[in-house]
Amino acid sequence: MRIWTEHPAKAEFEAVVRRYFDLLRAGRIPEAEQLIDHYPVRHVLKSLYGESVAADADGDEADDSPAADEWERDLSWLGELSPADFHWGLTDSSVYVEITYRARIIEVALGFRVRATDAGWVVAGPATYW
Repeated sequence: MRIWTEHPAKAEFEAVVRRYFDLLRAGRIPEAEQLIDHYPVRHVLKSLYGESVAADADGDEADDSPAADEWERDLSWLGELSPADFHWGLTDSSVYVEITYRARIIEVALGFRVRATDAGWVVAGPATYW
């Protein structure tokens, strides 16, 4: 995880978030988790899957069906996600990122923030927003 001694500049913060997406798209989940102060990845991936692949299938899968955890068995769908617009907070300490799946904005966005720790400043997240 990247730790800064001073609050990172907006460009540095954005670079970490973009790298996070690059790692997700490549299916390199453990590396993505280690890049930032990460919230539970299972929740993040399930949310992304539900609003991309499952939504694209017109909701054919119920949450309790055996296929509901398909995203865990085959991560190839991650390669079709891309960050879209970055929406910055007033202080450049938080951002939420709209996400596309097959070039269509999905209904969930991911939020990241810069957080102070005893060791320095880190990027934390992602939180999921609908």
